[in-house]
Amino acid sequence: MSGNSLLLKGGTEARQTNEVLVTIWRDSMARLTGFPLDSINLLHSREDVQEMLHLDRYIDLIIPRGSRDFVRDVAKHSTIPVLGGEGLCHIYVDRSADLQKAWDIVFESKTQYPAACNSVETLLVHETVAPDFLPKMIETLRCAGVEVRGCARSIVLLADITPATEVDWETEYSNLVISVKIVSNTDDALEHIERYGSRHTECIVTEDQNAAQEFLQKVDAAGVFHNASTRFADGYRYGFGAELGISTGKLHARGPVGLEGLITYKYRLIVSLTNQEVLLGQKSLSPSPARLGLRIITVWLSPVRRCRIVS
Repeated sequence: MSGNSLLLKGGTEARQTNEVLVTIWRDSMARLTGFPLDSINLLHSREDVQEMLHLDRYIDLIIPRGSRDFVRDVAKHSTIPVLGGEGLCHIYVDRSADLQKAWDIVFESKTQYPAACNSVETLLVHETVAPDFLPKMIETLRCAGVEVRGCARSIVLLADITPATEVDWETEYSNLVISVKIVSNTDDALEHIERYGSRHTECIVTEDQNAAQEFLQKVDAAGVFHNASTRFADGYRYGFGAELGISTGKLHARGPVGLEGLITYKYRLIVSLTNQEVLLGQKSLSPSPARLGLRIITVWLSPVRRCRIVS
């Protein structure tokens, strides 16, 4: 038994379903010895959540799953560490891209599940391939119900698309909407991603290995892909099992987070000799703790003790 408990907050539209699920879990736990039923609890209101965000004495971690505004609100008001992130993902179609491959990757990344945080929101296209790539790409996206918003250069090339504004470049749509920008070179694409990206997942489509390596090296994100849909940024597809969250930070877990991403550790120091200097912490353990009669044991705890997950 890990000693963890769980607080859950689901959407109000599924309130009755959430209550039934928690009841089922508690009934199952009642059949086991030593499992307190109160280790699983369901929050019902925003007021409950706001109160929970300040219980840092009892809660070690919060994992918000939801919209960009929701994640930001939790991070802003919480006194507890927050593991989360936003999903403003880009695909850059390089001048050396296989256009059929690019059409397929962009279409999958936008339409397969547009509400997901790993759905592409902005399409960057090298000016050399834009005339050949964009007309068919935009037509295919529109046939799937996608609204297209474009930069000034793309509007000249394409008819009947909505002009993109500064707000579009920084928006996680989570819907059937995509913004399009034509860039002069890879540096322009990298600059755009650095300015507007959320450090979630970025992709380059190219057959030029040098361009791919430059992109993979320079882009600062939890996931950087070469010729792959941004939808691959998923804990299950990575083989982590159930995905508990996504982190766009740089410390501890990053990217899709499974149970292993919540593992932490502690050190146990065991003294077998009566050595006053050691007992008082006055003697260095280097180079050989064993010579001082010490054993240092690293204990991995899985998952973080008292971790609560807000879903």
